[in-house]
Amino acid sequence: MPSSGRTSPLRLLVLGGTGFVSGAIAREAVARGHDVTCVARGTGGEPPAGARLLRADRAAPGALDALRGTPFDAAVETATLALPWVREALAAVTAAHWTFVSSISVYADTHTPGQDARTARLRPALPGDTAAYDPARDPEPSQARYGGVKLACEDAVREAAERAFVVRPGLLTGPGDDVGPFGYWPLRMARGGPTAVPPAVGEAGLPLPAQLLDVRDLAVWILDAAEERTAGTFDAVGPAVALADLLAEVADAVGREPELVPVPEPVLAEAGVRPWTGPHSLPLWPPRELYGALARAAGPSADAGLRARPVADTARAVLADRLGRAAGRRPPAGLTPVEEAALLRGMGW
Repeated sequence: MPSSGRTSPLRLLVLGGTGFVSGAIAREAVARGHDVTCVARGTGGEPPAGARLLRADRAAPGALDALRGTPFDAAVETATLALPWVREALAAVTAAHWTFVSSISVYADTHTPGQDARTARLRPALPGDTAAYDPARDPEPSQARYGGVKLACEDAVREAAERAFVVRPGLLTGPGDDVGPFGYWPLRMARGGPTAVPPAVGEAGLPLPAQLLDVRDLAVWILDAAEERTAGTFDAVGPAVALADLLAEVADAVGREPELVPVPEPVLAEAGVRPWTGPHSLPLWPPRELYGALARAAGPSADAGLRARPVADTARAVLADRLGRAAGRRPPAGLTPVEEAALLRGMGW
């Protein structure tokens, strides 16, 4: 148990429990000895051993009726783009403490560094939204809609819950992350040799920023907050650092003497290399409009108990996880060896 002094286990509800974020939360809760119930369709895997699963399709009417009349000490809601799901959960579930996992996409200004939850301008909420997120049709929802729905969900949770803990993650990574851009780098650094990386300074004359949080640290913080009945709204971000420093730390942690070769942004653009993520990208290379989103003030969340582990620890864990689960499959983000070799040849390597 953490230092909160609580001796009795929580009766905890995780709305989810089989996904990347919700699974990490459920695993941390089970490890602490809490009585954990997960609500999921069960089609994407099983919750951690020790948690019970209530199979439910939350798109179906009355999906949470089985929970009515069962009191919980705490509930954690991780719904992605489904305001009706959040409202139904708040109406069906009795919990003394609610956590809602939101997103920094609720912020309107992604350009300005140093903002926090108290100072940043928010996007307009979309309280009338009734559409559920369908990844088959909408794998990359517009940030305006995504942020607006998340903000409306936040408002619903704060209005209905006596004690609400709202966390707004930025870039999350860690074991189990199959889609994020960070995972490319531990795999690439582990191969060694000349390695194409973004430049230290972008065309705007500013150091390229980076900011991430290990999902396991988010889970620890959420469980601490549930045990201590913490309320408030916070960004869930690690320290903001220079991207060049982050990549050097990854290389030191897992690399086989890689030689990091900074590629100027005009060269990347001319070669058709995409920024940030996706196929044929140089992952974590931020477009100018994301400089502020990757340099948010981490102080308020640290003051509220969030502790971010070293990037090296995350890099080693992600490398082991991806090597164990994704052999033979193209990573979701980054350059193939052939694409990278062509890029480096164009620079005279």
